[in-house]
Amino acid sequence: MSTATTAPTSPATTEASSSVARDTCTVFARAMRLSLRNPAWLVISLLQPILYIVLFGPLLEPLSSQLGSGNAYQLFVPGILVQLGIFGALFVGFGLIAEYRAGVIESQRVTPASRTALLLGRVLRDVVVLLVQGTLLVLVSIPLGLRAPVLGVVLTLVVIALLGAAFASVSYALALTLKSEDAFAPLLNAVVLPVLLLSGILLPMTLAPGWLQAVSDVNPLKHVVEGTRSFFTGDYGSSTAWWGAGLTVAMGLLGWWFGVRRFRQESS
Repeated sequence: MSTATTAPTSPATTEASSSVARDTCTVFARAMRLSLRNPAWLVISLLQPILYIVLFGPLLEPLSSQLGSGNAYQLFVPGILVQLGIFGALFVGFGLIAEYRAGVIESQRVTPASRTALLLGRVLRDVVVLLVQGTLLVLVSIPLGLRAPVLGVVLTLVVIALLGAAFASVSYALALTLKSEDAFAPLLNAVVLPVLLLSGILLPMTLAPGWLQAVSDVNPLKHVVEGTRSFFTGDYGSSTAWWGAGLTVAMGLLGWWFGVRRFRQESS
């Protein structure tokens, strides 16, 4: 009678995994310290979406019936959270350009630190910041009239974290490629406006004319926004909700692949 045997885990593999985890924690701790030493940009990045909610949200209340919801904030707040996840992550590349100019990236390249960890540590810092900002945004919205199930809010924050990780990875990869704010800023500005208008972040695309809806259908971020709105209304079993979540996972994987590939190329 034969006995099944399990191949032992390679010590080299275990050591490599431990090294990546250790290097990631080191990079994360350094990035978080830098953020906490200069919290002004965290406050500024949170102020804009809060102003949207405070100043623009009340304008939607009379349109609740046309928007297909008894609570306009159930539609508006998820869109603002997606906006925070996209734009809050897209601009992190400016910090990497500053580090590159100061020689930080060059000094990290000559260390034995994992190239994957150099990206992962930074992205984890960005995700933590986004989750804190998103939670505060929801808490601010509750006194204004937001009514949403706790599970729906949690699922939406998970989507925002994955979305932020995807766009932060892409932002770092582009920053390493361009290495200049003069090139990086116009590129982001060219992306931000179409994304804002065609994803239905501010208003559902159902209010748009047919031709504009057809154009927005090819934008995956529109489906992410609609998915988070389904979570906020408690519609967990709809195809809209999980189609948006699935696209978020796909974008996360693609963004991570692009970011890691660029970091490894920079180190070669």
